[in-house]
Amino acid sequence: MSEPSPGAEVSRVDARRRVAMAGHLDDAVTARDGLTDVDPKVRSSALGALARLGVLDAVTLTAACADEAPSVRRRAAQLTAGLASVDVAGLLADADPMVVEMAAWACGERVDVDPGAFARLCELASGHDDALVREAAVAALGAIGDEAALDVVLAATHDKPAVRRRAVIALAAFEGEAVDQALRDALTDRDWQVRQAAEELLSITADDDDQAGGLAASPADDDQVMS
Repeated sequence: MSEPSPGAEVSRVDARRRVAMAGHLDDAVTARDGLTDVDPKVRSSALGALARLGVLDAVTLTAACADEAPSVRRRAAQLTAGLASVDVAGLLADADPMVVEMAAWACGERVDVDPGAFARLCELASGHDDALVREAAVAALGAIGDEAALDVVLAATHDKPAVRRRAVIALAAFEGEAVDQALRDALTDRDWQVRQAAEELLSITADDDDQAGGLAASPADDDQVMS
């Protein structure tokens, strides 16, 4: 296969710049034209431009989620965070880990996540081969805060350091003795960032308990002052 000529490379850069600028110049026509460009970078820029203009619709984004280029699917996955009507099931099962990672992140940014996506996030957090995917899935589960994911998040506190850190942070969304014990266990983790995250969460919990205790004691204190 022959290498592209310098002129062709410049042309591609110009095309991407033109489409990207369309998002700042209220030029939806140029942005939409970029969706069918042969260059995946231009198609990705077109999606971003349409999103910036506020005219990226669910049909267009759904089509981009099935683009042949992983880079376009990853950009589409990122943008699904703002379009909850777009189904992310295919993205969460994508063959490219970077696409799956971004789709998991997007789920955590959504207000509501459908049961199928939630179940898939639990699977990813506990069983995906790529640690970055597991980390993103755990973070999303923490953002969602559904108690049904607690066991998965607790298990993730025994994963690789980056996943353990994310799991400890995710535990902020949950309550109970199992959560408290996991945080106490994390205080002796080999990774200092895991220990730091656990210390901060336990400190916040202790402060909340102290404030609650103070509020509970205040009526009695008032009675003593009045007596």
